[in-house]
Amino acid sequence: MQELKQKLAMFIEERNWDQFHSPKNLAMALSVEASEIVEIFQWLTQDESYSLNSVKKEHLREEIGDVFLYLLNLAEKFQIDIVQAAKDKMVKNALKYPVEKSKNNMKKYNELE
Repeated sequence: MQELKQKLAMFIEERNWDQFHSPKNLAMALSVEASEIVEIFQWLTQDESYSLNSVKKEHLREEIGDVFLYLLNLAEKFQIDIVQAAKDKMVKNALKYPVEKSKNNMKKYNELE
């Protein structure tokens, strides 16, 4: 992860792009890239979404990379350890969605009985 952070920082520095990478702009770019992932699956059935052809799968791979890089860049702006943030969120989610209430149930945590 550290190597990726360094490569990303160098890539941005070499192009003098940090001036454009405000948190607002990074969040917006992240949203656009996430929408490009959605576009890959648009109009597919549930079953079709599991079996992308090689071209669509490569497109998905690239868009996931874009999303991850923008997210990593945004996290770095605020000195957030992205891996630790994900681990912490998993702990919170486990509390909000206990197995006994949420197994085989897609309701949101505030609708669970």
